[in-house]
Amino acid sequence: MRGLNDIYQLGDPSRIVRILSAIALLAILYPFALAVYNLYLHPLRKVPGPKLAAATKLPKIWHLARGGTLHWITQVHHEYGPIVRVGPNELSFIDAQGWKDIYGFQPAGKAGNAKDPKFYDFASVDETNLVNANDQDHARTRRIFSNAFSDKALKEQEPLLMKYVDLMVQKLHEKVEAEPDEKVNMVEILNFTTFDIMGDLTFGEPLYMLQNSKYTPWVTTIFNSLKATTMLQAISFLPVVSSLVNLLLGRFIIHARNVHFRYSTDRVDRRLVTQTDRPDIWTLVLRQVGEKALSLGEMHANADLFMIAGTETTATLLSGLLYYLLMNPEKMKKLKDEIRSAFQSQQDIRMGGLVRLKYLHACIEEGLRMYPPAPTGLPRLTPPGGTAICGEWVPGNTTVYVTPFTAFRSATNFRNPGDFIPERWISSDYDSDNKSVLQPFSVGPRNCIGKNLAYHEIRLLLATTLYHFDMTLCDESMNWCDQKVFALWEKPPLMVNLALAGR
Repeated sequence: MRGLNDIYQLGDPSRIVRILSAIALLAILYPFALAVYNLYLHPLRKVPGPKLAAATKLPKIWHLARGGTLHWITQVHHEYGPIVRVGPNELSFIDAQGWKDIYGFQPAGKAGNAKDPKFYDFASVDETNLVNANDQDHARTRRIFSNAFSDKALKEQEPLLMKYVDLMVQKLHEKVEAEPDEKVNMVEILNFTTFDIMGDLTFGEPLYMLQNSKYTPWVTTIFNSLKATTMLQAISFLPVVSSLVNLLLGRFIIHARNVHFRYSTDRVDRRLVTQTDRPDIWTLVLRQVGEKALSLGEMHANADLFMIAGTETTATLLSGLLYYLLMNPEKMKKLKDEIRSAFQSQQDIRMGGLVRLKYLHACIEEGLRMYPPAPTGLPRLTPPGGTAICGEWVPGNTTVYVTPFTAFRSATNFRNPGDFIPERWISSDYDSDNKSVLQPFSVGPRNCIGKNLAYHEIRLLLATTLYHFDMTLCDESMNWCDQKVFALWEKPPLMVNLALAGR
């Protein structure tokens, strides 16, 4: 009771009650006052979009937590146009110019758009990597790794890639031989392959998922963490709830992240003490010495990054592309005919020859348009003084991004945007399409460093699979593309009936 008596000694009890009541009233009225400000006084008040989303973050939080943000933003763009306000301080763009203005190289003296820490705090580890590094460290790190992803390096790495392509084909052959018209989950097969490839490039050893035909616990944790990270991001917009979660689960979350990160660090350390000239990432990176060299922490952090960014995304594109080919049998036949007529045997299928296949390239571009592996916008924060984006002045400290899936599926950019039409990339009939908007690997100084590797992997895996096998889509996967998004697509099994190619 002493504490209460001390309060009463400060003055008239009724006065204290009035003060506390006023504070409580302000706490209640503040959200309403803020909503009114956001709607009628905020610098973004004239940007079109849902009124509730302009007033409060609650719609974004709701859709984010349910995995429906992407489809909601797509609907908002369809209703309101190419520039929309999807939060009190958040804009989404679908115009091709948005890529250059938001992510591109800026003229000398013009401030660029920094990465939005509200998003990237959840997408990064504490150590510096290509995602969370400042501009100076990023440029230095990228120069070092660019050698490992150059055309010369990729040619040296081709035998390593083919090792896993051959193993994937062997495993599929075993399934068909064991039971004709075997049902196969291609999402699993492609994940096994891409993770094994990147594991060998990054750690000097595969994860043996293809060999064992199952996910490792570490990879399963990666998939689960994508959804958990999205949930934490949604919660972060609610300060009271976020503080409670940190209080109750903070130590557990940190421990889980450290255990996951240690898996990468242990394997990188094991690779670094191995003397070898095999053409993996570290053989090329370790040639840099002195000030150009990476610290051990940077090596650990970037290895962890590559195992996420260079695996699941490639398998995702291949899964989506296979789905759309299977849903369009005439396009599938045309692609198989091109591949099977170009090569006399599997040994002839190599990176150099695949680059020359025009319809294969067109199918990949259309797959990236219909089902981009990173479908949601990568947020940037405008400089304090503001900047011009797509011809409109955007005030400082505004979250901005291009939403890839929405931009790629917009009728303002493409004819028949919901149809899978590889011919649009090679036929003059689709010259009106705004093809410059298709930037699935982003643009500018922080675009995807592994773009060339991804294209080579996609060509090799898709062409070799279709060279050997015929596929039909199982009934249970007819609506496979109806998916939620938690940072990346939440892919269900892609079940196909597999048979040896009837050449």
